[in-house]
Amino acid sequence: MNIKTIGLLLVAASALCACSSKQEAKEKKPIRVKTEQLATDGIGQGRTYVGIVEENTATAVSFTTLGVVRRVYVKEGQYVSKGQLLAEIDATNASNSVDAAQASTSQAGDMVAQSRATYAQAKDAYDRMKMLHDNGSLPEIKWIEAQTRLQQAETSLKTATSGVSSSKAMERIARKNLSDTRLTAPVSGVVGRTMLFAGETARPSQGVLTILDVSQVKVKVAVPEVELSSISSSTPSTIEVDAVNWRGQGGSIEKGVKADAITHTYDIRINVANTGNRLLPGMVAKVGLRTAEPGLTSGGATAFNRLSVPITSVQKRGDGTCFVWTIDEKKRAHRANVTTGPTVGNRIEIATGLKPGQRIITEGYQKVGEGSAVVF
Repeated sequence: MNIKTIGLLLVAASALCACSSKQEAKEKKPIRVKTEQLATDGIGQGRTYVGIVEENTATAVSFTTLGVVRRVYVKEGQYVSKGQLLAEIDATNASNSVDAAQASTSQAGDMVAQSRATYAQAKDAYDRMKMLHDNGSLPEIKWIEAQTRLQQAETSLKTATSGVSSSKAMERIARKNLSDTRLTAPVSGVVGRTMLFAGETARPSQGVLTILDVSQVKVKVAVPEVELSSISSSTPSTIEVDAVNWRGQGGSIEKGVKADAITHTYDIRINVANTGNRLLPGMVAKVGLRTAEPGLTSGGATAFNRLSVPITSVQKRGDGTCFVWTIDEKKRAHRANVTTGPTVGNRIEIATGLKPGQRIITEGYQKVGEGSAVVF
């Protein structure tokens, strides 16, 4: 083999080594995983339940007069403000009633004007006759006639004035009926259900739609009767609603007093602040209640500062010991030996081996090894 051939072989070997190095560099890209930062207020403390989100209050809205629905301006799930127009019924009859009442008021006003003029004439004649009567130069019959005409004019004026008041009252009623053909929101909230639509006849007090107050909601949970005594109005709770990716703390708890005859469960309702109105009635919630009494649990942790992780994130070795994958501040994966406690739902208590604030890998740990770079 000559020198030229040996040189070509060396160049080819160098190129292969460079390609291998590039390929190895590509393979060392960070591995994408899903993680969870540990905290002592998770669902895994105490017991878990499934709950349903309910509105704080529901207001049924209806027309106060009979009519055919002309238009509904809102839809279910729409947020409405107090005073906003919701629906209208046909206003033809109400508008005609207003016109008729206005005409009646105008006629009554004309009658008052005529009666006042008649009264003024009768009063003037009465005053002149009285002077003659007082001087003894007026026959008695004429004096009686003057008194009678004045009384008649006064009665007619009173009747006409009363007619104006009645006409104005009827006009106010007619205008109120016309105003009632427009249905406005008495409170702010979310439209829950619509019961009447355009073309249907609305009757007084018949529900047209409901408005739900969701500025604060309640999460209803059915609790077995044997567990009810461990729950108080101030029991800490954690709420998760996957539909809107929401998680937060519950507030005060209202306990029901009547059990379900079949399941022997009691309904409790957890008050939850609903900033932004993200939680809507009917959404399913995962509820965690820290019902355990304060005391020692496995590993010396108190019942109110336990840690829990998803069951699937705990790995078991051949010798029976357990570990989870943790992530350090440099985003490198490391095994952490742990001892476990009881399971609650899909989570398991960690007695020793982890601390609050640590980040563990919950998905994608099958791809990592000790010291692997990860992204999340």
